[in-house]
Amino acid sequence: MPSSKEAYKKILIWRYKHISERQFVYILSVLVGFLAGIGTLILKNLTFYFHRILEDGLIKDYHHSLYFIFPILGLFLVYYIKKYLIKKDIGHGVSTTLQSISKKNGIIERYKIYASLITAPITVGFGGSVGLQGPAVSTGAALGSGVAQLFHMNMRTRMLLIGCATAGAMSSMFKAPIAAIIFAVEIFSLDLAFASLVPLLLASVSAVITSYFFLGKDVLFSVRLQDAFEINDLIFYIALAIFTGFSSVYFSKIYFRIINFFKKYNPFKRLIFGGIAIGIMLFLIPPLFGEGYGIINNLLSENASAALKSIHYNIDFDNVWMVIVFLLIIGVFKVIAMTTTFAAGGVGGIFIPTLVMGSSLGNVTAKIINQFGFDVSETNFTLIGMTGLMAGVLHAPLTAIFLIAEITGGYDLFVPLMLVSAVSYAITKYFVSNSIYTIELAERGELITHNKDKNVMMMMKVSKIIEKNFIKIHPDMTLGEMLKQAVSKSKRNIFPVVDSDNKFRGIVLLDDIRPMMFNQELYETTTVKDIMKIPPAIIFYDDGTEKVMQKFKESGAWNLPVVKNGVYVGFISKSKLLSVYRNKLIEVTV
Repeated sequence: MPSSKEAYKKILIWRYKHISERQFVYILSVLVGFLAGIGTLILKNLTFYFHRILEDGLIKDYHHSLYFIFPILGLFLVYYIKKYLIKKDIGHGVSTTLQSISKKNGIIERYKIYASLITAPITVGFGGSVGLQGPAVSTGAALGSGVAQLFHMNMRTRMLLIGCATAGAMSSMFKAPIAAIIFAVEIFSLDLAFASLVPLLLASVSAVITSYFFLGKDVLFSVRLQDAFEINDLIFYIALAIFTGFSSVYFSKIYFRIINFFKKYNPFKRLIFGGIAIGIMLFLIPPLFGEGYGIINNLLSENASAALKSIHYNIDFDNVWMVIVFLLIIGVFKVIAMTTTFAAGGVGGIFIPTLVMGSSLGNVTAKIINQFGFDVSETNFTLIGMTGLMAGVLHAPLTAIFLIAEITGGYDLFVPLMLVSAVSYAITKYFVSNSIYTIELAERGELITHNKDKNVMMMMKVSKIIEKNFIKIHPDMTLGEMLKQAVSKSKRNIFPVVDSDNKFRGIVLLDDIRPMMFNQELYETTTVKDIMKIPPAIIFYDDGTEKVMQKFKESGAWNLPVVKNGVYVGFISKSKLLSVYRNKLIEVTV
């Protein structure tokens, strides 16, 4: 019996002989789509299982005070699972995946395949007010990266398969394969060429078929358009666009502020404070429990009373103004509850909370308009409110348009979808330059964009192109000692000057000492500190490649020293930098 390693090797050899690279990528894209679909199904079913036992069972059968207890219990479970079982940081799905693409060449740790599968259903099922799309992307991306590594695919293919997994997770979650492809392209800045489009299509279709196979025709949002777009309503859609645009700004700003506030505390204190805070919010506003699909579906069917039925106060929901007030409360507090869940250590995503907030605000807008004698469709405004929030918060206007168009089964609302999406995105972009997904990466200069040159420079690691075969000299060396100990033994024409602690002091160029080399009278009287000079620029160890390129351009130098915390590390040469850049560009584009 051949060993597993021998069998694996034979499979790889057979593949190289009989299947072309392109055909094999197509096969892997189908596999990755299927795996991402399975991962998404596991997340959804586990979460539904916990939700059915806790909210639909224990809370209804016993007491609404459990709305306070269950979220805290879930966060404690997640905390101890992460600390003692996983023992590594899970991070937020889309953000960590983007970071893996930009700084790790698409290498994603294997533990991320199962980390979110365990922790996200507990977080959400026990009431954490977050979504599952982020964890689904994290799981799928880790599977895509793992498959690529298993079959020794190059970096470009690895990143493509991560994009396929992302599209698969989205397609399986919403049964919206076209929007899934656009999401992968828009969020991950994939190159939408024929070579990448076919794998994305195959992965998206594979995932949605997997979802249909296991779940039948059940969908998260059950809605069919009843009311067509009326040109007379255009002014109201413009008002909704402005409203959702500024609401998206609120969403993003509140998220950043709460996250930054909790950073001051250690993880256990964040768990205590955040857990109590989310428990209080869910006790007072029970519709915030879990993801919030019930709210969305009830509002889409124009049944606001059902969306608010878990509220235990004695409130007359036949009074439309009371409904408006509580829907506004849900819209305002959904982002607070979501961010607090994250800050307390919960695992989830922001995609679904964005839709919940958008549906609430869109429905409120329609209700207010109708109170003044007009007759606009609440369902349409609910859908388009979701579009506005998606476009603004996620900075993904095309995804917002096509997702809503697909889940409604038609494109009759394309005009208001495009209008609201564009206006909301433009307003949010003006006040918030990067989305929640990308803000930290953008601040560190690690964000993948559609600018191929910048992407290549970002993927290059400065530490990998540092040359260290330079002989160091000391400031107190005489010219004679320098010639004997350094110049005669070096193959380079530049010498770094360092003190006894290896602190960088300056450089000496061979061209500068050439006139002195044959004047022996200067050997004992001239020291290194007399002839050394400051380089035209210094590269710091943490500088990005783009910044390094700029320093070479501004200084006109051919070699520049690299310093880390004042300590000399080595030199980077322009020739080595350009050579590595060219090779990386070929690796990414071919």
